[in-house]
Amino acid sequence: MIIDTLGRPVRDLRISVTDRCNFRCTYCMPAEIFGESYQFLPREEILSFEEISRLARIFVEFGVNKIRITGGEPLLRTDLPVLIAMLSGLTGVDDLTLTTNAYLLPQQAQQLKYAGLKRITVSLDTMDEEVFKVMNGRGISIDRVLQGIDAADAVGLSPIKINAVVQKGVNDHTVVELARYFKDSRRIVRFIEYMDVGNRNGWKWDQVVPSAEVIQRIDAEMPLEPIDSNYTGEVASRYRYRDGQGEIGVISSVSQPFCSNCTRARLSTDGKLYTCLFAANGVSLRDEIRAGASDDDLRTLISKIWTQRTDRYSEERTELAPEQNTPSKVEMYQIGG
Repeated sequence: MIIDTLGRPVRDLRISVTDRCNFRCTYCMPAEIFGESYQFLPREEILSFEEISRLARIFVEFGVNKIRITGGEPLLRTDLPVLIAMLSGLTGVDDLTLTTNAYLLPQQAQQLKYAGLKRITVSLDTMDEEVFKVMNGRGISIDRVLQGIDAADAVGLSPIKINAVVQKGVNDHTVVELARYFKDSRRIVRFIEYMDVGNRNGWKWDQVVPSAEVIQRIDAEMPLEPIDSNYTGEVASRYRYRDGQGEIGVISSVSQPFCSNCTRARLSTDGKLYTCLFAANGVSLRDEIRAGASDDDLRTLISKIWTQRTDRYSEERTELAPEQNTPSKVEMYQIGG
């Protein structure tokens, strides 16, 4: 086990397997910036499956028991089930999961399950068809996402969680509808405060809908009560419906930062280790591997990075005046959410 300067162990590893995506969500990869001519990483700069598996094994030795595959859109990575099989074989990994927009799940769900994937999280910000088409930046229908969710459910990739980023004036008027749609379905909706991830999504304080307000809106129509976390460091605050028909969660990283319990390390598509979602810079583990580093060399480097970790960005953000600029940060599509 390795502990950072604030007493936080590393328990979760999030691995971005591609920086490409077939959506252009306005809060992550706005289409006006990430157009057809945008240059994504060339293949030779992306971590190979063997390199990912090697690094994951070392992180597991340090105490990681949860691995999440992210992107971009991870299902765009060719032969992804091969990597899933490699990671599922690591002793000590209790939870192997994947975050996706679900567009390609109908074709891949069965293979992913066979390879050892445990469950999935699907990004779906609204059940309003026109709002969804605008938010995903491609005019893609909700039906395609629902087909992916059903395909995952059919092969046992569960429990399925639904992540919804809430933006004031964009989709906040649809949160109750989204909660109601999934209420009796065994699928857990988690409402996420709109965050200032990266530098290109035009984030402003006044576009944030505090999670407390989301809970109030849903509770007014479908009464809720708080319940305990599943584990220490869980980012979502959990609520169940008082009638016993399901639960929801809220992720309040803007209004109620949870930096003190953060146990997540992030590996970018090009092999950089980031110790915070809002970090400006990462350390390249890929370059070390390709320069001939041994496993002991990598262990020493990773241990040094984590034990010197001081990150508490979300707490620091709340101490800034609204008009103050936040520092430059890595883009979300490079390291996942």
